[in-house]
Amino acid sequence: MDSDSVSLLSSINKPITLIRSTEQAKGKPIMIFTTLIVTTCITLSAATAITFFILFFSSAISVSPPSSTTADEVSRPLTKLKHPVVLLISCDGFRYGYQYKTHTPNIDRLVKNGTEAELGLIPVFPTLTFPNHYSIVTGLYPAYHGIINNHFLDPKTGEPFSMQSHEPKWWLGEPLWETVVNHGLEASTYFWPGSEVKKGSWKCPEFYCKAYNGSVDFHERVDTVLSYFDLPDHEIPSFMTLYFEDPDHQGHIVGPDDPQITEAVGRIDGLIGRLIHGLEQRGVFDDVSIIMVGDHGMVGTCDKKIVFLDDLAPWVEIPEGWVQDYTPLLAISPPANYSAKDIVSKMNEGLSSGSVENGQYLKVYLKEELPSRLHYSVSDRIPAVIGLLDEAYKLEKTKKNTEEKECGGAHGYDNAFFSMRTIFIAHGPQFARGRKVPSFENVQIYNLVTKILNISDGARNNGTLSFPDEVLLPSLSFRD
Repeated sequence: MDSDSVSLLSSINKPITLIRSTEQAKGKPIMIFTTLIVTTCITLSAATAITFFILFFSSAISVSPPSSTTADEVSRPLTKLKHPVVLLISCDGFRYGYQYKTHTPNIDRLVKNGTEAELGLIPVFPTLTFPNHYSIVTGLYPAYHGIINNHFLDPKTGEPFSMQSHEPKWWLGEPLWETVVNHGLEASTYFWPGSEVKKGSWKCPEFYCKAYNGSVDFHERVDTVLSYFDLPDHEIPSFMTLYFEDPDHQGHIVGPDDPQITEAVGRIDGLIGRLIHGLEQRGVFDDVSIIMVGDHGMVGTCDKKIVFLDDLAPWVEIPEGWVQDYTPLLAISPPANYSAKDIVSKMNEGLSSGSVENGQYLKVYLKEELPSRLHYSVSDRIPAVIGLLDEAYKLEKTKKNTEEKECGGAHGYDNAFFSMRTIFIAHGPQFARGRKVPSFENVQIYNLVTKILNISDGARNNGTLSFPDEVLLPSLSFRD
């Protein structure tokens, strides 16, 4: 696998099964991934195609959305709220295209009356839950915000980081809730990774900051967020987050094409409907900027697509204690008295020999030699040796003594794979109705939110300062 030349749409990426009826499809075209990519590339002008390519492979440049997609010319004034409010919703593992698998009238409503990334939101690498959620709220790539994986070791102390690690030393950068509080505004978070970390001006107040508890019913989460709109005007948080574990939970078990995914997406749509109804009852639906995203996509995996690390023994021995992570991101930290360069060379020699089962589907790098578009080299938390698996392949230490073929779903792969894309759907006063914008990386969302909230001096980040102007409608003065 040549990661430097990986295509935007992997040749092994299967279209997601679509089951929308003709009547249900009115007003919302059914998109099959491969056809959509080809059609888009043909119809784009040369200049736009080049710009799209640059956006995908670089954080430094963003693309301008089509100019004739909406009749809106300026943002709409608030009618009830006294200040702008952003509600950022994450549906974990919501692969781009899931929204076309079943009838989703509430998500459809947001799309029809809002702005959507037409080919999905591009996650950062690695396409894992914690790195991406924290990139969304800091605008930083994982190498800069410090959460380089869901689990990793401090290279100096050997201390492990896990999803329960809430010490500020792990979490670098400035998340949106901290930025908002720095500017004298209220913020609330509901289970967003990193929100329980008491850092800077953010103290995770109990009323506004919920400690993670996966057993809390999704309806209760929605109702709690709605209750904030019953507060006096000055106590309504300007920035809110809401998190759902689905459909990631189902995706890992059954893969992206199982009926359980369809059911999970339908439940998510019902939750969005509950939210919309509650906001309408309070007369604030059109005033709230709702941004609905996922953190990554999902791809189907089966046991026949496995590389076994022990098969490399004739070339190099990799002790289990060196391996921080196996799949789909191989991370190896050899002791200081071993040459990482030699280890990479010997591993790649074995993998390309033809003697290692599926060896051609794993490529090993020194971290500083990873493709620059991954932005995954500058942190000392990133292990010295990184292996990238091809889409849908897994890596294990040794072969199992079983003929059973286990199939499920996974993420964490190269973010250039289309299957890793997720959704960006936004609705509110500053989002044009019915607008489609080109795909962009999620590090752009931090600046988008601060722009909506009229915060002009947010924290430095890897996003593009001009990006919000290319997505949002020109602003009117908000009510005093």
